[in-house]
Amino acid sequence: MNKMYSKDEKVFNVFNVIFMIFFVAIIALPLWNIIALSFNDATDSIKGGLYFWPREFSLESYFTVFEDKQIYKAFVISIAKTLIGVVLHTFVTAIVAYGISKPNLIGRKLYMNMGIMTMFVSGGMIPTFLLFKSLGLLNNFWVYIIPVLFSFYDMVILMNFFRSVPASLEESAEIDGASPFTIFLKIILPLSLPVLATIALFHGVYQWNDYMTANIYIDDRSLYPLQMLLFRIVSENLSPAVATGTNVVRNTTSQSMQLATMVVTTVPVVVAYPFLQKYFIQGMTLGSVKE
Repeated sequence: MNKMYSKDEKVFNVFNVIFMIFFVAIIALPLWNIIALSFNDATDSIKGGLYFWPREFSLESYFTVFEDKQIYKAFVISIAKTLIGVVLHTFVTAIVAYGISKPNLIGRKLYMNMGIMTMFVSGGMIPTFLLFKSLGLLNNFWVYIIPVLFSFYDMVILMNFFRSVPASLEESAEIDGASPFTIFLKIILPLSLPVLATIALFHGVYQWNDYMTANIYIDDRSLYPLQMLLFRIVSENLSPAVATGTNVVRNTTSQSMQLATMVVTTVPVVVAYPFLQKYFIQGMTLGSVKE
């Protein structure tokens, strides 16, 4: 049977569809324009009037970008810090969340209050810089990993999900002689894949897009991630030769270089997101309602 909608529901659905089409358009059209410009001849793009499709198709900007050996190093750094950061962050946050989810944990309320405080108050940039310096994290790859090993916000999401896991599962495992760590690894984690994927996606996007950490704490260009390289090209408005460090003369401009680099740095996230989307949606709802 076809569902009958009231007049108010029909009006709402029409306005909702119009709003969503408008919302998608204002996001998608600028992105598509960047892609079209990046694949267009650089000198022709200066004329303007190019919006939806390359007027004179050219790969010169991409050739120039990939001639720079620095971009390959930046790719390796970005991939490494994203993969290592996601695995360690998710695991450490999950361990803390599992402990905090237990109502009989001694000092639980104190730990929660301390964690909530960190969501509103931070140490400040200068004290943080001095702390990282004393720990030897300046110009060190681990500055991307160690300071963000734990997130209280992510812990709250995981904690609420762990509370929804039936206690009988853990009790039966304890009767069989399983230790708390064994229960966590073999029972809790396998049941928590959707919410773990959500946390991994959150942190993975953060790690991939983060350039501020490198901008503040890294001077060694060999440790630059992709986003820092893009930031340098865009903010300093570098010419192609300076940006890539090559002597090859190509038909490119600083703007075409910027656009091509933007596309290159964005593609991995765009490709990976659809595979994690179903887990992301499930993780946002699981554990949100406790019966």
